[in-house]
Amino acid sequence: MSDPQITLSETAARQIKAVLSSQDKAFLRVSVVGGGCSGFSYKYDLEAEAAGDDLRIERDGATVLVDPMSAEFLADSVIDYVDELIGASFQIRNPNATAACGCGVSFAV
Repeated sequence: MSDPQITLSETAARQIKAVLSSQDKAFLRVSVVGGGCSGFSYKYDLEAEAAGDDLRIERDGATVLVDPMSAEFLADSVIDYVDELIGASFQIRNPNATAACGCGVSFAV
């Protein structure tokens, strides 16, 4: 079975590199955890090392790690970074989500 396709936008890659440049970490980890108002939530962590079974999404010198279980929920998603009047944040455009909360942090499948 091949790894799920997850894409990292140019804007997200640029922001990840900026954040990591001031940290003692090498990667951004994106995971899916139970909870949130819609059933599942996206979680973001900074990591110094990758696990052996992590999926690595790379673009322009930035690397995102995703564990195998989370990768299934994130298949065909785009990890983006948006800077809008209401605030700046990483956002995931997930075609598998059947519902999402208003803040975009939790979703249902």
